[in-house]
Amino acid sequence: MTKTPDSAQLIIIGAGAAGLFAAVHAAKQGIKVMLLEKNDRIGKKLAITGKGRCNVTNDCSQEEILKSIPGNPRFLYSSIYGYSAQDAMAFFEENGCPLKVERGNRVFPVSDRSADVINVFSRLLQKYRITLIRDSAVSLLTEGECIKGVKGKNASYYAPCVLLCTGGASYPLTGSTGDGYAMVKALGHSVTEPKGSLVPLVSSDDCAKMQGLSLRNTELKLLNQKGKTVYKDFGELLFTHFGISGPMALSASAHLKEKDSYTVVLDLKPALDEQKLDARFLRDFEKYANRSMENALADLFPHSMIPVILERAGIALELKAHSLTKEQRRALLHETKAFRLPVLGTRPVEEAIITRGGISVKEIDPGTMESKRIKGLYFAGEIIDCDAYTGGFNLQIAWSTAYAAANACAQELKELP
Repeated sequence: MTKTPDSAQLIIIGAGAAGLFAAVHAAKQGIKVMLLEKNDRIGKKLAITGKGRCNVTNDCSQEEILKSIPGNPRFLYSSIYGYSAQDAMAFFEENGCPLKVERGNRVFPVSDRSADVINVFSRLLQKYRITLIRDSAVSLLTEGECIKGVKGKNASYYAPCVLLCTGGASYPLTGSTGDGYAMVKALGHSVTEPKGSLVPLVSSDDCAKMQGLSLRNTELKLLNQKGKTVYKDFGELLFTHFGISGPMALSASAHLKEKDSYTVVLDLKPALDEQKLDARFLRDFEKYANRSMENALADLFPHSMIPVILERAGIALELKAHSLTKEQRRALLHETKAFRLPVLGTRPVEEAIITRGGISVKEIDPGTMESKRIKGLYFAGEIIDCDAYTGGFNLQIAWSTAYAAANACAQELKELP
């Protein structure tokens, strides 16, 4: 094992969103930064976020961001207020990546290309002469209760400050393989077991019958076993061979607790109350009186959904619309306004957009992101036990925590003799 010269003041492990952001903001303050990355290119996970478009943040207030973080929002109060979504937007705009705001305040590059976000960092790494080392971190090197460097596969690297930005355990092909958890556990840090968050939901066979069907303008409620609504949303949903996906299902997954059971209830026609929907049914059934129920519902529902709804309502596909009873119409009304899907589980963590769990926030200073156990060791991004809804909020956590850590590192290094 070779020893590198003590040329770096700050070693950052992981050239993902948090690592890149922290590297730039520390280097801007004159800190000599070394960035360790095991992948062949930087920002590998950034490249696939937002379906390749990179939803960089959400253009809303700090208060609204915190409300969109179900996982330990209080811990993030200081960092979110210290670096807002508007600050992040200004950073990208000022560095040659024009942005646009879409539905739900989601912010994307005007080009719809995540490569433009990554190119910002590529340029800034060169501008601030940040040293990029292709190596895998194996363990953290300490002396007493102070950090002293990083042991990599190829060499050992030494610096008075180390910032861990290794991400979670989702999308392992991007390099998020949970390496950081083992490194900090070895130093006595507590790690909440990583599980998938923003992950598709597994449900009944009815979903497979509608595989590929995408719904818009649908209302979703997530009910626990007591019938309490723990999450409510309005928007898009996708039926798959295993259950449901899409923005609403992903955000709903962030509310699942292991000991509880859940049911998703969909309102397929939220713009119509029961009275107006019933009147619409009556008009359509009069219009298509001599057609089968399968055809009579064609104006109201997607083709692949009709057999599922009729079966649930106990109505034969071939029944003529004029033969439908009032009780059958009521059953159809109920299924439309309260289409229930049991939540049987979630897809594996490897398929999750982000990871719930990680380093316990009780062991991290919320103002500086420094370890309370090891002096000079800092954390940023998904490795921390914080997670948010879909919509740019998780990347904002990365920017805000990275900014806080970079500033704290810079301050500490400037005070060193």
